Amino acid sequence: MADLTRKAFTNVLKTTADLLDLLGQEVFRANAYRGAARSLEALDTDPAELVASGFAGIPKVGRSIAAELVTYAHTGLFEPLEDAASQVPPGVLGLFRVRGLGPKKIRLLWDAGVDSLETLREAARDGRVAALKGFGPKSAGAILEAVEFALAAQERQHLSTGLDVSLGLARRLADLGARVAGDARRGLDTVRAARVTVTGTAEEVSARLAGVVENLAPVDPKPLLAGRVDGVPVEIAHGPAEVRGALDLMMGGSTEYREGLRAEARARGLDLSGRGLKRDGVILPTPTEADVARELGLPLRPAEYREPEHDGIWETLPPPSELVTEADVRGMLHTHSVWSDGAATVREMVEEAVRLGHAFLGTGDHSRAAHYANGLSIERLRAHIREVRELQAAGLPVLAGSEVDILEGGSLDYPDEELAELDYVVASVHSLFTLDRERQTERLIRAASHPLVTILGHPTGRLLLRRPGYALDLDAVLAACEANGTVVEINANAYRLDLDWREALRWRDRLTFAINTDAHVLGGLTDTRFGVLIARKAGLTPERVVNTLEQEEFLEFVRRQRAGRE
Repeated sequence: MADLTRKAFTNVLKTTADLLDLLGQEVFRANAYRGAARSLEALDTDPAELVASGFAGIPKVGRSIAAELVTYAHTGLFEPLEDAASQVPPGVLGLFRVRGLGPKKIRLLWDAGVDSLETLREAARDGRVAALKGFGPKSAGAILEAVEFALAAQERQHLSTGLDVSLGLARRLADLGARVAGDARRGLDTVRAARVTVTGTAEEVSARLAGVVENLAPVDPKPLLAGRVDGVPVEIAHGPAEVRGALDLMMGGSTEYREGLRAEARARGLDLSGRGLKRDGVILPTPTEADVARELGLPLRPAEYREPEHDGIWETLPPPSELVTEADVRGMLHTHSVWSDGAATVREMVEEAVRLGHAFLGTGDHSRAAHYANGLSIERLRAHIREVRELQAAGLPVLAGSEVDILEGGSLDYPDEELAELDYVVASVHSLFTLDRERQTERLIRAASHPLVTILGHPTGRLLLRRPGYALDLDAVLAACEANGTVVEINANAYRLDLDWREALRWRDRLTFAINTDAHVLGGLTDTRFGVLIARKAGLTPERVVNTLEQEEFLEFVRRQRAGRE
């Protein structure tokens, strides 16, 4: 129950309604679930209180739906959703992952024989989708682009999932010197598999992971065991101590990086693989990665910099010891509370941030245009600021901020006189994702140039493995941020990680960044770790991250920022 938010309740209601519409049955029930979802979206009640009260007195949440929601809160299962999903082929359920497809269009596709992402791709390519009533060539082109994105995404995991599974395996294999490897070690935004390396044998690994990893089996001829944990692919590479350095390198870099090392080894008459560095079939002892690099006559490239984007520049970037760390991040900017769509009070969020070792918390509840997220009217914004000032007077390290919607033309959702009362402002896009590239770019440039905007939130609007960012000239937007001294957010939520590290790498010397959790629950405050991994890949030092400042230093930064725009 601790991790359930109002959004979780509303999402399960909406998904159930969508599946009932897809099945073409019980229209009344589908509408009832949607009505209940809208009622819950309008509340600011703590989810735990809703469950404790049995959702009593909530408009459009009748006795039956209330009972189903209480069961969901305690078991994680929403029976109407499970029942509806059981009547739909898994491949058809996957069509909901295609941006722009709702129940009605999916039903048309299903009736036309499209029952998976793969068959949808074929139908979009061969003209069958364009020929369907209600679609057409333009729609088919957009669907093909969206389904390609969905198919690519299903082969990956979010960084949070890959890292957590890798760490869990490493703990179980700690006595074998286990280390996190692969995409998670390098801090990639998405992960193909959870990887670890160990010093040991396949038998030793199998004994420790019995009952933990499903279908654990060797991958010949590699020194590798593979399986799954809760559906997540896992790989455990093993070898004796004398080859551990080669093993770590071969499991710790991009394909291009590994191939480059192999080519360098061949040029020196050596053979490099996960089984070790060999000359004429004889293993050269390389217990560490540095030993391999020395044998190859190469400097050891840090794990963060082992992508093609780092080629030719990585040696000019700060060494790992100088990169930003979790401990450097002092202020938790851009957080949400029960004032909008968060699950905890401001006080609870502040106390948790302090418990985690941070110096202060900045609020960032939604503005009035975000009605779906219980956005604050001007009257509620003023009341929210009063509460923050009272908490400050009581000695709590908290700042009054807001995540303000950027409207269609680039203006902000609150008048300037209200924005000026806030300690800082995060400006973000939450609507009109399909504006054309020129209008979207102009919209963000205008917002980034506003004299009271402190931070541009999740600049591209992407949701990893779900939707790409909106069309825009990102360089033009970031140039506006540079010109106006506007901070650019690296949203640390593992479903966003926006700004992308590749863009932050390109702009690392020209912009100031903020690593923001966008936390809606207490546990979300720990997402800082994901944002830090992204910042490190971009070569960012603490000096480039504004929330490494202490509270008064940050307020002074905002004062200078605003004064410089007058």
